[in-house]
Amino acid sequence: MNANPTRRLFLRSSTAMIALPPLESFGFRRFASAAPAATPPKRMIFLSFGYGVTESSWYPDVTKTGPDYKLSPGLEPLAKHKADFTVIQGLTNKFANEGHWGSTLWLTGANRYAEPGQSFHNSISADQVAAGHLGQETRFPSIQLNGGPATEMGGSGHGPGLSLAWDVRGKPIGGFDTPVDAYHRLFSTDKTPIGQQKAMLAQRRSVLDTVRENAREMQQQLSKKDNDKLNEYFEGIRDIETRLGKEERWIGVPQPKTAMPEPKPGMVGREEIRLMYDLMVAAFQTDSTRVFTFRQPVKSLLPSIDVKVHPHDMSHYHAVLGEKLDASQRRDAAQSELLAGLIGKLKATKEADGSRLFDHTCLVYGSNLRTGHSLDNCPTVVAGGGAGIKLGHHIVAPKNTPLCNLWLTLLHGVGAKVERHGDSTGLLKEVIA
Repeated sequence: MNANPTRRLFLRSSTAMIALPPLESFGFRRFASAAPAATPPKRMIFLSFGYGVTESSWYPDVTKTGPDYKLSPGLEPLAKHKADFTVIQGLTNKFANEGHWGSTLWLTGANRYAEPGQSFHNSISADQVAAGHLGQETRFPSIQLNGGPATEMGGSGHGPGLSLAWDVRGKPIGGFDTPVDAYHRLFSTDKTPIGQQKAMLAQRRSVLDTVRENAREMQQQLSKKDNDKLNEYFEGIRDIETRLGKEERWIGVPQPKTAMPEPKPGMVGREEIRLMYDLMVAAFQTDSTRVFTFRQPVKSLLPSIDVKVHPHDMSHYHAVLGEKLDASQRRDAAQSELLAGLIGKLKATKEADGSRLFDHTCLVYGSNLRTGHSLDNCPTVVAGGGAGIKLGHHIVAPKNTPLCNLWLTLLHGVGAKVERHGDSTGLLKEVIA
């Protein structure tokens, strides 16, 4: 046998010659490695927490910007990743006017009074804009994680809708309350027979068809205002039809396998957040989705770090210092420590081409609230190489810069070239690498 790799190799028998595939042992390694690997997809994670941060110890010094700034105590647990995230100050959501709505308008930038005669209005959130661009090829366009059922509106300082994700009609999108629920949706096999799955989809389509026809018959008798409402209703039907079509395409396609074990039920607080982060990494590894939102469970986090102060009281530490201030700072440190763990996992996870998952992920961590009832200078950290932003910097944006300028910039960075988002006035050029 000639071992010269420039020739085709054969195995000879008494009757035939059989061509061999390229073998590394005969010098084909360099040819195989020269083949271009598929470019990993872009991904986005939006993490939000209620009740804001400890203003006096979370934000870096505004006079020290650029890469040589000093980490604040609240961000110190992220020290080993300092070169891989950027802290942005000065971003404002001008339409946010409720002191404990940490996430309702965070990703939308909507004016809640935009609709005459209504006391609440919302619009599409940045994650759903990203999902429309990044989620075409995945089983789930996006995944929403809730961090435990919030039975009362102020339970974790998040506000109406109890969701970070809002659809094109400005309606909240439901998600998963526990790691167990999310795990089963992502990785457990649907044992319903395929024929039955198709029949269930067909039934839902039939119901939509009937509803649409009845609505059209009614349309001629309605006022313009009612017709506008009906058109919004039709938008919702079209959205459902799109989702049904996607479900239909995935019928019979097995759920992916993951090395992550099934979470134990009943996990809350710090362990719950850690498991949700693990689920994000596992879902990205299997390309089950490319967009996540996670509404952080501040209320259940506190007992798990031995804090006995109520989260609402803690966020108003400026009224009485002492244990409230201490509790607020301990919460900040715990959340930063958990975030550092997620960044570490994204760095340690390899893509098919050998790059890190972190290199193709844009991760945002923040809130609509600064502290107490203060709504300016939204706390904001951005990490990962997915959106082409400067990393390792402290940036102070110009006064009155809309938070939505950042969302617009990140959307452009992952390839969603929308003209504007919410109340954006342009790209946030200070963060573009």
